[in-house]
Amino acid sequence: MARLSHVDAEGKARMVDVGDKAETDRIASARGSVLMQPATLALIQEGGMPKGDVLAVARLAGIMGAKRTSDLIPLCHPLNLSNVEVELTPDAKRSAIDISATARLQGRTGVEMEALTAVSVAALTIYDMCKAVDRSMRLTDIRLTYKSGGKSGIFQEKS
Repeated sequence: MARLSHVDAEGKARMVDVGDKAETDRIASARGSVLMQPATLALIQEGGMPKGDVLAVARLAGIMGAKRTSDLIPLCHPLNLSNVEVELTPDAKRSAIDISATARLQGRTGVEMEALTAVSVAALTIYDMCKAVDRSMRLTDIRLTYKSGGKSGIFQEKS
């Protein structure tokens, strides 16, 4: 089993020193979903939520969340992201909004946590904006789907 990089020889949490790593193009993508009542999804799509345009606000929140990941996750490095994309896709069949996010940079450490944070914050924003009409919403299946760059190479979620 591989040694955990965020734990020192004495078992204490530590920030990984990335100073000697080569800068490479790094990309990570994540996905997740918010499941809801069909009437909630209809209100979102009709623009009928009292707090405003749920999908536009959630998209911006996801981007902002990715940019603030190091403020939320204690051992994450602050990163100079070159791009963050967040897509929200309503799925009437499942009564869900599917969220995908991709984060990119050229740097010494990966952007997996930024992509995952973007999806998580977008999902939480959907919940916050819609909770007045549907407290039974579920945030689900948040996961890394792709990662490239760095010495560990490419990770691709298996279908």
